[in-house]
Amino acid sequence: MSTKSDWDFEVRSKKSPRYAMIAAGVLVLVHVTLAILLRTSATGVYFRLVDQFAMAGIGLLLAGGVLLLTRPRLRVGPRGIAVRNILGERVVDWDLDQGMSFPDGASWARIELPDDEYVPVMAIQANDREHAVQAVRRFRDLEAKYTGSRAE
Repeated sequence: MSTKSDWDFEVRSKKSPRYAMIAAGVLVLVHVTLAILLRTSATGVYFRLVDQFAMAGIGLLLAGGVLLLTRPRLRVGPRGIAVRNILGERVVDWDLDQGMSFPDGASWARIELPDDEYVPVMAIQANDREHAVQAVRRFRDLEAKYTGSRAE
């Protein structure tokens, strides 16, 4: 298990987690409200207590899924580049790194790998504007430090 001191740089998106938390809160609020109103409003269908719990549970599950969008993180250190997106984390060794790019129209940056492969970096998003620019610059500074002056 790595510690915070193993990494020289760590970055996360600023706006996306906020939006995700707001959306998750709205989903829970709406589903719980609907669950409460299921038995009190005349819909022509008879709902039981279990239906109310199920409705609230669906809201919680959806909110949990939305909160996965708060996970993306990029770490950079001597042992490589650790990219955590929604469901998994991948550590890229410096010898595989071929730079970071931000293609036109892309929502987030990516780490270029050999053979036209890449790892998406959801932690550096276009909607973060200046924060994203600073993160890419810091990444490139550390990349130059750890890969030496590997001129292309």
